[in-house]
Amino acid sequence: MSRSVAGLEILSLFLGGGLFSDIPGGRVREGMQPMESGSLSPSASPTFSVCLPLVLRGAGTVPARQINVPRLADPLGAEFSRMAIFWFGKVTPVANYADVRVAYTTSELVVYVAVFDRRLWFNPNPSPSSLTLWDAVTLFLHLEGNIGNAPTPSSYRFIGGLSHGDRSGRYQAAEQGTGTGWVARAIPFTAFSGWRGERLNDDGDDRGWAMTFRIPFASLGRSSPPPEGTIWGLAVTVHDRDDAAGTPIPVTVWPESMNPNAPATWGRLRFGMPAYMLPPARPGGTVTIRHGLNGAVVKDAGIGGYTICGDGLDYWTQWGETPDPGRPDFNIQNQVDIADWPCFSKYYVIFPLKLTLHQFGNAGDPGQARPSWIQVLTVREDWEERTLTWNRAPLAWENIGGTQVDPVRNWPGWPGIPYTWDVTRAVAEAYAAGQPLRLALYSADGDYNSGKHFVSSDTGDWNARGRPTLTVQWGDPAP
Repeated sequence: MSRSVAGLEILSLFLGGGLFSDIPGGRVREGMQPMESGSLSPSASPTFSVCLPLVLRGAGTVPARQINVPRLADPLGAEFSRMAIFWFGKVTPVANYADVRVAYTTSELVVYVAVFDRRLWFNPNPSPSSLTLWDAVTLFLHLEGNIGNAPTPSSYRFIGGLSHGDRSGRYQAAEQGTGTGWVARAIPFTAFSGWRGERLNDDGDDRGWAMTFRIPFASLGRSSPPPEGTIWGLAVTVHDRDDAAGTPIPVTVWPESMNPNAPATWGRLRFGMPAYMLPPARPGGTVTIRHGLNGAVVKDAGIGGYTICGDGLDYWTQWGETPDPGRPDFNIQNQVDIADWPCFSKYYVIFPLKLTLHQFGNAGDPGQARPSWIQVLTVREDWEERTLTWNRAPLAWENIGGTQVDPVRNWPGWPGIPYTWDVTRAVAEAYAAGQPLRLALYSADGDYNSGKHFVSSDTGDWNARGRPTLTVQWGDPAP
């Protein structure tokens, strides 16, 4: 007899004390927050439990990687952390990695791309045709979805080049599809950049840069945002230059198989978050999945800087390639200051259809720490805990929800303070496909001291209740 997933709670996390994680060095540039120099030092470690239920898609398949974009009033200000996030690329001395945040308002689409880049080069005398020969980002949109084998008049590409604080418009260009190719258009939009490092156009080590696109819906022939549920095609490419000669470096792309001239190979941008409608069912029971409970094996791993910001690793040759298995806890952290990317951390977990996490701490001074909007995303590829790294981790397939996790102010005792994410939609899809539930957790935070620390499946049996847990309520189909 087939059964349906009626609902679930996943991820109980314990949050407690953390580490102060500022990184010394670097200079502030346009669009970046100043960073205080400092050393890593321990702080108090209060703890509270977090129960996180995650939401998954129902039966059926998604034809491409998809980003579900929220409508926000102030995405580049107070609501920066609520922007949907996805990522691509690698961290090496030459290759670039990028975090992409996306949101829309009543008047425009906003895309923020933060690039980890060792060498920053910009063209002092730019022209539209030469922008992508230097550090730059190209954003592709197709207003009819990810369909078609050629750029049509519904296809657009917007280019933003790294500059030294220039907002004159010289470092941006727009093009529109013709049915067979692309042609330059005078389309009103803005692209402005910021960077962190010692100086531009030299051979010294920098940290990275960011590009912000603001594209008015009116510039795309619309008087208002598309209705919720509308699908556009979306693709992103990061162009890299690392020396004066312009030694060729392959572009970094999302999704990984995208062809810039074939929208059918792009990803999907959905306006709004999909809802999951529970099917009619007779209540059947509740299943709890946790590592070690009834013989369940729950694989999980944190990747990135952990709570020590990658201390002891060379950031460009080792940080992205070093696995860190077997830790009893993990960190989820991000922020707007690209100079601090060695502190950034993600979490991956595979449930045989169950999940609960417990939070036990947060980074930095508890008095300065701010709430985090921790997002949950589905993953389709398998991975191994002992070999998972930042550079080898699977890309997210789709973002499915988030929840606000507050800083720990007072120690509440184990297992901690519960937080929940609704992941019913994802569980239903995984169950229908006969696959385990594969998830990634990350944040789009902007503040310093944003890390939130949680208990992993590798914690000792004394704290088994704090291990990530997935709770599924199931039922039999109604007659």
